[in-house]
Amino acid sequence: MIEPWVSAEVIAEHLGATKDSIYTWIARKGTPAHRVGRLGKFQITEVDQWVRGCGADATTGAGATQ
Repeated sequence: MIEPWVSAEVIAEHLGATKDSIYTWIARKGTPAHRVGRLGKFQITEVDQWVRGCGADATTGAGATQ
C-alpha cells in the first residue's frame, strides 16, 4: 500500500507540535518535506524516522534559544 502525502497541519497534530514549529524545523533542520506546488507535503514514516534520528532535538537548533 502506498503511503499518502499529508499536510503540515496533520504532521503537527501527529507530533503534538504547532504548525509554526513544523515550518521552523523545515527551515532550520531539514525536516523531510516535499514541495507540491506551493505546499509542503509529508509522509508520516519519513517524519517519524527523522524525529527518531534526533532531527527535532531542541538543543541542535529547532526551537533552541538563539
